[in-house]
Amino acid sequence: MRLAQFFQLEANGTTVRREILGGVTTFLAMSYIIFVNPGVLSQAGMDFRAVMYATCLSAALATFLMGLVANYPVALAPGMGENFFFVFTLCAAAPMGFGLTWQQALAAVLLAGLFFMALTLSGLRSRIIDSIPDSLKVGIAAGIGLFITLIGLEYGNLIVSSPATLVRLGDFRNSVALVSVLGLLIMIVLLAYRIRGAILLGILASTLMAAAMGMVHYRGVISADFQLAPTLWKFDLAGRGRECPALTYVFAALFVVQFVLV
Repeated sequence: MRLAQFFQLEANGTTVRREILGGVTTFLAMSYIIFVNPGVLSQAGMDFRAVMYATCLSAALATFLMGLVANYPVALAPGMGENFFFVFTLCAAAPMGFGLTWQQALAAVLLAGLFFMALTLSGLRSRIIDSIPDSLKVGIAAGIGLFITLIGLEYGNLIVSSPATLVRLGDFRNSVALVSVLGLLIMIVLLAYRIRGAILLGILASTLMAAAMGMVHYRGVISADFQLAPTLWKFDLAGRGRECPALTYVFAALFVVQFVLV
């Protein structure tokens, strides 16, 4: 089979069936970014639908390239840390943030991406990574994981904000919290019994429960309303260079990307 030969499945100890199951599971596990990413970036004034389309296109293209060029089983998509940094640091008003418009913040991210590519192609990035202690690398990975966990608990209404303790337990009688807890319990039980596709089955079970409670509404599979114009090429390179060196914003964005991808 050409597909198995191209990706060297036998040499890597896997099968087409296993890869398809893994791909579907990975897609469902990370598909939350399709809605969360535009939901976050729209708080900075960006168009929700345009960001959603850009999220889908960038994730699909990056994942295809990772598989076809690098033959590496890793799916890529916009990161949760970067979009919050974009909104609540680059675009947030002073003193909490830099107070940029989203067009200016896009320019900073664009330049940071170009610098990142230059560091990678020159081999300097690998030297920087090798110089970082292993304990710090583990700490960065754990911190990102905890951050994503916090976001998931918040969107699942399992925790809510509290002026006294920052966060507290949510109301488990809430339908969203109920589905989140039951779905999580199903995944834990299936994983404990070593059932293949445990995460996928847990996601499907959660979807069915949400549909039964009237939380999921079918609106078709394909949308013809495809538009990127509200955000495409809207970066502002002129920005606020007179007030503060633009390299400050670029360095901040580059720092986040550099150490998130360690």
